[in-house]
Amino acid sequence: MINDQKVFALIGARGGSKSIPKKNIVDLGGFPLIAYSIAMAKLSKYIDRIIVSTDDEEIADASRKYGAEVPFMRPAELASDTSHDLGFVKHFIDWAHKENSRPPDLIVHLRPTTPLRDPRLVNEAIKKISERNDATSLRSAHELNEPPQKYFKLDEDFFVGYIDDVKDQNVARQVFPKAYYPNGYVDVLKSDFIVGSQQMHGDKILSFITPVTSEVDGEEDLKYIRYTLAENGSEVYSYLKKKF
Repeated sequence: MINDQKVFALIGARGGSKSIPKKNIVDLGGFPLIAYSIAMAKLSKYIDRIIVSTDDEEIADASRKYGAEVPFMRPAELASDTSHDLGFVKHFIDWAHKENSRPPDLIVHLRPTTPLRDPRLVNEAIKKISERNDATSLRSAHELNEPPQKYFKLDEDFFVGYIDDVKDQNVARQVFPKAYYPNGYVDVLKSDFIVGSQQMHGDKILSFITPVTSEVDGEEDLKYIRYTLAENGSEVYSYLKKKF
């Protein structure tokens, strides 16, 4: 809790994954991938409860083992390849209404595919939005090396500018405003805003800039994160080794 606001972590982890089978519980340094997000939430000084939303019993068992609650199973229609995050977040809020009479004020949305987080940064993000009534949500992002105005898309066999009104991609990148990539490090949502608007983030997204971070989308990403973890470790990894 912070500033009289109840804070829950919500970790969405569906069972289906085409790039890496059972990706959310794939081994990373001796622990399932999802354990890193659970451990990070455990290390936060503001998070009151840790809820995992999944449709998969193996993921549910692993989540409970590492200290999360799995008080419900996610319906199949909210766990397909085309399902949106808003669906399972609203499902969680509906459950919280029935379970606790009201949902948490702040929902810390932690994607299992971003395992290398610093709990101190997550605490900063929670604190930042807890003090901003004008924000509809908070999202993390890191700065891109090149702005999107420098990117190409394909038109048959030819490169064309990704931004239509940019005629010359060879101009210096400093000419364009800095651009940021949403990276899943930490997003913080407001239950009241979601219920009232039926939107997840809204149009007043509070910025939270993080270091460049890696997400597990495919096998190459997993190899890189394993290497990074072996070389540098992390506070979350140390916590897992100590506790389990």
